Amino acid sequence: MVRHEEGALVVKIRSKKPLASIQPPSISIMEILAMAIAALWSNKLRTALTMLGVIIGIMAVIAVTSVGQGVQAATEANLQNLGADVLQIRAGAANSGNISQGRGSATTLTWSDAQAIASQVTVADTVTAYLEHTAQVVYGENNTSTTILGTDTDYLAVNNITLQSGRYFTEAELTEAQAVAILGATVRDDLFGTDSEAIGANIRIQGQRYSVLGVANEKGAQGRENPDEQIYVPLTNMSARLVGNNALSGIAVQGIAVKVTEQAHLEAADFQMTNLLRVRHNIHPAKGDEDDFEIVSAADLVETLTSTVGLFTIMVAAIAAISLIVGGIGIANIMLVSVVERTREIGIRKAVGATNQAVLSQFLAEAIAIAAAGGVLGVGLGVAISGIAATLFDFPVVIALWAIALGVGLSFVIGIVAGVIPARSAAKLDPIIALRSD
Repeated sequence: MVRHEEGALVVKIRSKKPLASIQPPSISIMEILAMAIAALWSNKLRTALTMLGVIIGIMAVIAVTSVGQGVQAATEANLQNLGADVLQIRAGAANSGNISQGRGSATTLTWSDAQAIASQVTVADTVTAYLEHTAQVVYGENNTSTTILGTDTDYLAVNNITLQSGRYFTEAELTEAQAVAILGATVRDDLFGTDSEAIGANIRIQGQRYSVLGVANEKGAQGRENPDEQIYVPLTNMSARLVGNNALSGIAVQGIAVKVTEQAHLEAADFQMTNLLRVRHNIHPAKGDEDDFEIVSAADLVETLTSTVGLFTIMVAAIAAISLIVGGIGIANIMLVSVVERTREIGIRKAVGATNQAVLSQFLAEAIAIAAAGGVLGVGLGVAISGIAATLFDFPVVIALWAIALGVGLSFVIGIVAGVIPARSAAKLDPIIALRSD
């Protein structure tokens, strides 16, 4: 109803409810989100720069964890190719000027040790001894520097190496120290190019002529070694003609590989071989004597590698997470600036009925939207970088779902934490004071 009183226009509102009970209309979550996106879109450059810290942080966490797990998976696969049921016995370390030359440098193991293990260790299925030497190999005008491996007839079986052409040397050729050789795939490529050209050809190793009997199938790198880059010759021949590495009790070797009857027997084989070698080498631990050999398994190497890579991944991911904190601080800072810039807008909204909760929800939604968008972009870039790295360095792509979930979850948490203070500051503004702001 409208009436005039002494020249003034008086508006009387008739309502069944008192004015104090009239509530402003509620705003849905979708409307709040739409307003937040519109506000962010109106300042695209500032929004993009604000997201940058979160993008870099999430991207780094995803990329580091994925690359770390991919490298770990590739290395574990290579080590498993060595044989999960194989134990490696390495010779002791020689000392020069009180400086250790590394395991395998001393003549503490012999071929007769390997033969004793084969005959006396009950859980040993196949035993092979080997001697390594790096030498220049020549065929015609082609030459390459590679690893020459002096072995016996069981080496390929123990190490899961097969031939793609030709044959391996026989027991007779081993006994007679014949000058014959089997080439790894890479050596074949470097010297010949084709198997048909290689088989029966004569190559020169340190000036000594060797006849090529066969070519091994490509196997790939296994830890620090690559069978494709090796040449296999009879152990007796190598010891006599290439190295001259003999011990008083026979042919000295750098290592012995033992394939057990079952993987469950690895511990028993370790125990039996340790005791046998101590007896043969006259080692008395009770008197303080130290073993002049070391026994390791692929399982031990895998466990050590997994632990090392895991710790490294955690360390780098923790460092990368620092950028997330920086990103959160950046979001909080920009949102506080936004509150100051939009003080008048906040005052108008509150004057026309917006509640403190509505204002708080909008600013909080803006902070969460910035962080969430940065998190999604960071995850995408992290996955892309992982794929590129896997392609360049030849390891499997391992994208952990937990890492993606963690990245997205962290972005939401950062948005909430970084947006709470600015949002509360905006919600507490007095509308009258806000409207007076320039």
